[in-house]
Amino acid sequence: MTRHIVLLRHGPTDWNADKRLQGRTDTSLSETGRQQLSGRRIPAAYRDWPWYASPLRRAQETATLLGLQATTEPALIEMDWGAYEGCTLAELHARHGAAFAANEELGLDLQPPGGESPRQVQQRLLPWLRNLPGNAGAVTHKGVIRAILALAFDWPMLGKPPVRLDWRCLQEFSITEDGRPVLAAANVPLE
Repeated sequence: MTRHIVLLRHGPTDWNADKRLQGRTDTSLSETGRQQLSGRRIPAAYRDWPWYASPLRRAQETATLLGLQATTEPALIEMDWGAYEGCTLAELHARHGAAFAANEELGLDLQPPGGESPRQVQQRLLPWLRNLPGNAGAVTHKGVIRAILALAFDWPMLGKPPVRLDWRCLQEFSITEDGRPVLAAANVPLE
């Protein structure tokens, strides 16, 4: 039986607007984020699936605003940005220069001091994906969705992504027997 997972990034926050690495900081949706989700719904094809959400407030709020009864799933939490948390990329380049640029060049293995790498995010997600009993939806984070996209395409997270994702839309992946994702549909709009 082919299983599918549909992923949605949480609505916008003030830190998103400021282009700050948000990671595990438990911010709420911005007023703009709440307005963007107001009156929106998950497409009918996915509404009856079980839904999960990251434990962070911005994902929980998004699920609630979309009328979802989502189960909290710790594996869906955003990447831990450690010492980079709350900074913009421009601030990190100015502060750390060549050291930060070298860390960026590691792609999947970029690891902030005190944080986790995208590869570690993948390792935390794979057991959860393998154990999904059937189709499911999840409200999560950009870092989580990018880690799953990297798994689907064997993308080392260097250069442009293999597919341009619209972060306001759903991303659907089928799950192989060994728990690996395969992109089934990108950029499915909310209703």
